[in-house]
Order: sequence, then C-alpha cells, then structure tokens
Amino acid sequence: MLLLHFFTGCSDNSGEGMEDLTPATGNIGNKVVLYEANPKIFAQTNALAAITTRLDEIKSLGTTVLWLMPIYEQGVENAVGSPYCVKDYKKLNAGYGTLDDVKTLVARAHEKGMRVIFDWVANHTSWDNAWMQNKTWYTQDANGNIISPEGMGWADVADLNYDNVDMRAAMLEAMKYWIEVVDIDGYRCDYAEGVPHDFWQQAINELKTIKGDELLMLAEGSETTLFADGFDLVYGWDFAQELQAVFAGKSKLSALYKIHNQEYKGVPIGKQRLRYSTNHDLAAEKSPLEVYKNERGAMAAFVISSMLGGTPLIYSSQEVAYDHPLSFFEYTSIDWSSNSAYLNEYKQLMQIYNSSATLREGTLKTYETGNVASFYYKNKGKGLLVMVNTTDERLAVKTPIERAGDSVKNLMTGEVITLPVALSLEPYQYYIWEKE
Repeated sequence: MLLLHFFTGCSDNSGEGMEDLTPATGNIGNKVVLYEANPKIFAQTNALAAITTRLDEIKSLGTTVLWLMPIYEQGVENAVGSPYCVKDYKKLNAGYGTLDDVKTLVARAHEKGMRVIFDWVANHTSWDNAWMQNKTWYTQDANGNIISPEGMGWADVADLNYDNVDMRAAMLEAMKYWIEVVDIDGYRCDYAEGVPHDFWQQAINELKTIKGDELLMLAEGSETTLFADGFDLVYGWDFAQELQAVFAGKSKLSALYKIHNQEYKGVPIGKQRLRYSTNHDLAAEKSPLEVYKNERGAMAAFVISSMLGGTPLIYSSQEVAYDHPLSFFEYTSIDWSSNSAYLNEYKQLMQIYNSSATLREGTLKTYETGNVASFYYKNKGKGLLVMVNTTDERLAVKTPIERAGDSVKNLMTGEVITLPVALSLEPYQYYIWEKE
C-alpha cells in the first residue's frame, strides 16, 4: 500500500478530486491485516485453547497477523483487574492455559499463514512483581517512594526506571524469551512513548537477530519518531478520533483527509499507520454500534478505516456487531454465530482488500462529495472506486466527475454497471467498484 498524502479542496460536492502528493510503495501495509484477540471473550477458562479452535474463523477474516492482548500473570496488590498490570513477564495467566497451549496456538497460526504478536507492557509492572525487590528498578519520588506513571491515573501499576541498566537488561531478556521459546513474531508495545527511544532501538535490533525480517513491531503511540526506533506500525489515533467525529456530524471528510496527511508526514517508506474504527480501549467505553449509530454505521466506518490507507485492524467482537461496551478486565460471553450475515460481510470486505493489488498498491485520489467519502485507486491500468455514506440519511451526490461513464463491477454483488453522472446512497450505504 502507498504512503498516502492528500490535498483537499472545499467541500462543494462537485465530484472533483485531488491527487495524492508523493506516492511511495511500502512493504508492511500491503501485507498485514491485524486481528486483536481479547482472551477474556473467548472462554472463561483455557482461553488460549479456545482461540486456537477459532483460528480458521480468524484467518477467514483476511487476518495475516494475530495480536494477543496480555496473557501474563496479573498482579493482585492494588489491582483493578487489568491485564496490563503484569506480575511476571515470563509466566502465563494460569486461567488462560499452559505454555504448551500457547505453543500450540502459535504453531497452528503459523501453519495457517498467520504471524502472532504478543502485547508487551514495558512502561510499568504490578505492585507485587518480583522486580519490586530491586527498588532502584522503579521511579521514585523525592522521599524515595516508588510511584505510578505520572499523570496517567494508573494507580494499579508502578513506573519502571529506564536509567537502571539491570532493569533494562531484564526487560530485554524477557522479550527475547517468548520469541525463543514460543516462536512468536513480535510485539504490540503498550504506551510505547513512555519508554526511552534508545531502549526500543536496542531491543528491536536485538530481537531482529533472533527473528530476522519476520519480526513485526507495533507501537501504541502517535509520534513519528517511533518509526526511527524500528517500529513497523504506529497507531493512527488522530485518524480514529476524526472518523468518529465525522460520523457524529461534528467534522467533515476533508478534515479526515487532512489528519491522514498529517499522520503520514515523515513516515518512512515501508512503514504504516494502524487504522481502526474500534479497539479494546474504544470498545470498553462504547460499542461501535453506539459510536456509529447502528450496525450499518459501524460497517461504513470500518470500510473507511480499512480502505482509506494504512494497515487495517479488526478487534475481536466487532465482526459480529457486539452491541454493548466490552470490558477487557473480566470475562464476557460472545456468541460468534449471532450475526452470520455481518460476519460474512467482514470476510468479503477483507477478501477484497487482500486480493486487490489496485487497492493495496495503487495511487490514490480523493473527491469532495459532501458527506459521502469518495476515493479512487489506480494501478497498472486498473481502478477501484469506493464511496461511503457517512450519515443516517439518504444522500444524492454527483459521481466523481472523471469516473462518470466508467464500466465498473460492484465487488460486493458482482453487478456490472455504467456509472451515472449522479447517484443516491441509502443511510450508511457503500459501494466498492472495480474498473478494468
């Protein structure tokens, strides 16, 4: 996929477009579809085995990388139930299963062509972590008291001191452990900006000596400098927030394009931003169905987040339109068969994403068509036009001006039509048309 840079004009619904600024082929975004698995929704006990039984379904969503949220032993002292409160970096949460269970999960995923990354919490530990025996491994106040990460409101965890070389060595050794013993393929690094850049640079370089180019590193953060540390993927927080604002009627699509452009400034060739309409943090506050008004709104938002540049993420539960806030602190039962039509739509969308070189590698043009997101990819004589109604109203819009008259195939239905000068879209309706 390209690093996409946009110029945007006034929102005049003219159907005229702007070319992207400096297209450049990457080597991450067009290879990765991430699936974030929250173990607490797969089974009340033995979640690792439960995830393993669902690998075929996860793969069918186009997944190339499976991200497991923290599966380590959790702290008890001052704890609130967060899996990001780690008591032992090298010990599994016994409720999730055994070392053999996680080895089996990773091996089966590899057999199915998926890489596996673990969630890594390098900024802090639980208050009952064995590392507490080494007080200098932690940040202290003026009175010598170990403190929580400053200004974050995370009283359940203790802040690590990266000025201590022994702590850094222990952290790196723990990261190597799971790659060497279980053969995982990398990490999603929680609150990456809380950890010094030089540690990430050292850690990623050393992990690559074990895993080579197959190592995949995702940073939860927004700073472009994280790419220089060696991360392949960095969150696109601003894009996700702006996407919500667009669907709430509080922002315009031109602002979303601008945010995308800003997030890609300085991103090296071969690196990408992570794109999502929800994730574990957002879903814990509100279901995507609440954020985007209903099932169709949530689907429309996913189409934009997965197809308007960047690397797409699916959070476990959104593919079946789970309609309540979803805690990752406690077990929640999910009926994976509750919405087969919705699930199949996700599968079809990701099949289109993975099979379309035009979508993943083409140059991009965006169009000003009011509250309808319109963008066109072209590659090697082929084209792909995506149009998405971001409102709960029926909208009449002009077809992007140079696309009117094109013979196109609707990739969701197979129907072949000649694009009219104008068309209407039902609430949250979208089209994905391929031009030969």
